[in-house]
Amino acid sequence: MPISPDQATEIAELRANTQPTLRATVPGMEAHLYTAHEVLDHGFIRVIDYMGDDSAICQAARVSYGRGTKSVQNDEGLIRYLMRHWHSTPFEMCEIKLHVKLPVFVARQWIRHRTANVNEYSARYSILDREFYIPAPEDLAAQSVVNNQGRGEALSGEEADRVLRYLKDDSTRAYDHYEEMISQDDQQGLARELARMNLPANIYTQWYWKVDLHNLFHFLRLRADSHAQYEIRVYADAICEVVKDWVPAAYGAFEDYRLGGAQLSGKALDCVRRMLAGEKVTQETSGMSKGEWREFEHLF
Repeated sequence: MPISPDQATEIAELRANTQPTLRATVPGMEAHLYTAHEVLDHGFIRVIDYMGDDSAICQAARVSYGRGTKSVQNDEGLIRYLMRHWHSTPFEMCEIKLHVKLPVFVARQWIRHRTANVNEYSARYSILDREFYIPAPEDLAAQSVVNNQGRGEALSGEEADRVLRYLKDDSTRAYDHYEEMISQDDQQGLARELARMNLPANIYTQWYWKVDLHNLFHFLRLRADSHAQYEIRVYADAICEVVKDWVPAAYGAFEDYRLGGAQLSGKALDCVRRMLAGEKVTQETSGMSKGEWREFEHLF
């Protein structure tokens, strides 16, 4: 179960306690507040707080004191201009704070994005729950033969069964020993900060993650990409659904120019010009390496 009964009660109480405000609010985000969106087998994301909306981005870009006389169409055009030309500071005027429950090995990838404020559940003071990420059978895959950090074909048959059994058995055994080490029944009990070292990387942790929209878009551009690892991509996908309801104009521009767009090198752009002129261009005549050419071909 992704959320505990205590967390469900807390969410219900927070959603029931509404407060009047003069600040900008977004109906779509108000609906998301505190609601847990399930990810993987035991994980979730939920919005704790947010600041700003599409108009806040435009206000910052225009450095005005109000909405002014600009129409929604003007605002959307401005946002698309800002996104198209890689302007960043207006998007930094919006912020979001998320509560995320995720496997430790996913958290170690996630924390590489160092442009957020993070406060993680501490296993020095508290006892971690007996919850582990166990992949669905269809998500067990062999090492890719063309990408050192990717997956290849799915495992099947006896090999897949054996891997799942190892993951479940090893996780259970490690947690049993963790509980035994910290127990104070007829022994002193090992300090929690030491006992945690024996826990596997697929155990779940939790954190609060606060980030501005510019840096969130950077995170999503990398982690919602089809080449990202599945276990972090599903979190990015869930966040994308939230951001759509928060800043629809900004997300639309992001989806068009970043998620659905491509950045070309000078050599690649020259190849496109030559192709449009009717020339047959090959990897040998492109000036690009085999890896660059392979990526270039995948764009079309």
